[in-house]
Amino acid sequence: MTDLITAPPGSPSVLARPKPRRRRSHGWRNALIGWSFILPNLIGFVAITLVPVIAMFALSFTSWDGYNPPSWVGLKNFRRLFQDDASMTALRNTVYYAVGYVPLTMLAALGLALLLNRKMRGVAFFRAVAFFPYITSLVAVAIVWNMLFNPQFGPVNQFLGWFGVHGPGWTTSTTWAMPAVIVTSVWRDMGYYMILFLAGLQAIPKELYEAAEVDGTNAWQRFRAVTVPGLRPTTFLVLILLTVQAFKVFDLIFVMTQGGPGEATLVLAQQIYQTGIVDGEYGYASAISVLLFSLVLVLTLVQFWFNGRRERK
Repeated sequence: MTDLITAPPGSPSVLARPKPRRRRSHGWRNALIGWSFILPNLIGFVAITLVPVIAMFALSFTSWDGYNPPSWVGLKNFRRLFQDDASMTALRNTVYYAVGYVPLTMLAALGLALLLNRKMRGVAFFRAVAFFPYITSLVAVAIVWNMLFNPQFGPVNQFLGWFGVHGPGWTTSTTWAMPAVIVTSVWRDMGYYMILFLAGLQAIPKELYEAAEVDGTNAWQRFRAVTVPGLRPTTFLVLILLTVQAFKVFDLIFVMTQGGPGEATLVLAQQIYQTGIVDGEYGYASAISVLLFSLVLVLTLVQFWFNGRRERK
């Protein structure tokens, strides 16, 4: 199709002007290119995340061994969940782990970031050293810390012995096993969150510190008046990430203690593994997964609510 333009009498003829079809075809081409980048991730998200989550909710109301067709049991799995001593112990241990792990990791990461957020010789090396445990094999970390916590030959108890303190059994003690796991987790993960805090610190304008110095404030006052408010978005992000990570912990505990001694370090993720993969009770394991999912979702929403309320003030 073309548009014909009629020339007035006595003027030279005007050639037909084609319609701009190239723009339309160019737009479709850009859309196809965009979808070609999005589709692989979208398909992966649907297949690996969305479908299993939907299946988890559906299976939580059934009894299924993985071979025979699922049978509907309604809320039976959830009633069993709150009457099951092992699952309730796993819930308490998960909360215990989170209460210890989240604030300690946040404080350690912030302390490292403040210490390494300065111009000095070798600062890049020390930052790399602090980050290195996070990229180390988790199995290697668990083995090394099990050796450090060895009640007879471990350096930790030998160090305590220099001060006349008789070290506990650590990973073999029902009292000290969880603190040992928390310390190991903090040591491994604080380097990653140090990087996030470093990015937040370097985003705070230097002029704010200079103005605070002119006002005669000391280092602690500058930290409270400038650093803490400036790090609020980063702190909120770190808090969310740490909370989610704390409630889904599995691998480090499984390698270090396998939930023991007894059930001292049994957490919800390991209870899901034991019930579903080992015992083949996929319906009940799905009910525990729904509980874990709901806890993380509620805690995340509460944190968003508190953060939004604080910003509105």
